[in-house]
Amino acid sequence: MEKTIQDKHLAQQRLRLWLQMLKATRSVESELRNELREKYGTTLPRFDVLATLLANPQGLKMSDLSQLLVVSNGNVTSIVNRLVEEGFVDRTNVESDRRAFLVKITSKGHDFVVEVVDKHLGWINEIFEDVTDADAARGISIMLDIRHKKQKPPAKG
Repeated sequence: MEKTIQDKHLAQQRLRLWLQMLKATRSVESELRNELREKYGTTLPRFDVLATLLANPQGLKMSDLSQLLVVSNGNVTSIVNRLVEEGFVDRTNVESDRRAFLVKITSKGHDFVVEVVDKHLGWINEIFEDVTDADAARGISIMLDIRHKKQKPPAKG
């Protein structure tokens, strides 16, 4: 059951916050996409896959990779297929489940993404250069609260 809006002004402010969050995210993503394309000839989704595999050198099952990236298995599969063709990742069958694949970063993929990760950090730092440490911590806290908000059980009565 939907709640009745008690404070219309606060509800409108929250809507404005949501819209500004979307605009900010799109702006940052657009800048990152351009940098990755122009300087490294790659895409943000490919970078995300490689960076995730860099952080998990033991490899990940395709399903775990898609879950970590919050994208569909189909999207991850097409990206991984291209990365395998280019020698950035290896894909092997999982011993315990012949239907599952394990994806690991190769040394070529490792060397490439280590360089890009460093540049990526610099780009993000530059984009957010006017954000103080305290404001960053507060923003992170707000985003975590939104992401992890637990649904309250319906009121009895």
